[in-house]
Amino acid sequence: MTMPITLTESAAQRVRKQLAERDGFVGLKLSVKNAGCSGMAYVLDFAADATDGEQVFESRGVKVIVSAEHMDYLSGTEIDYVEDGLSSVFHFRNPNVTEQCGCGESFTVN
Repeated sequence: MTMPITLTESAAQRVRKQLAERDGFVGLKLSVKNAGCSGMAYVLDFAADATDGEQVFESRGVKVIVSAEHMDYLSGTEIDYVEDGLSSVFHFRNPNVTEQCGCGESFTVN
């Protein structure tokens, strides 16, 4: 069962701000790639449009676009945006993760 991808208000504000600074982009694209010590890493990019084979979710006024082939890894994920002093980062709360590396950059899904 596919569950929606959601954004916290902090993440939605950040993405809306970044989209406003870029012409021609309509949403955030979330995917995964093989990387890191645990096997997979998140990839965020801006999308001009959804293509065939992609699912579009809307969360807090932001379109989140995910390829159908990545939904098994990402279904139900919540994206947060955290500022801490001089650093800022997107955090992912993914109910499908079974292991995560110590540095937090990669994960495993069974």
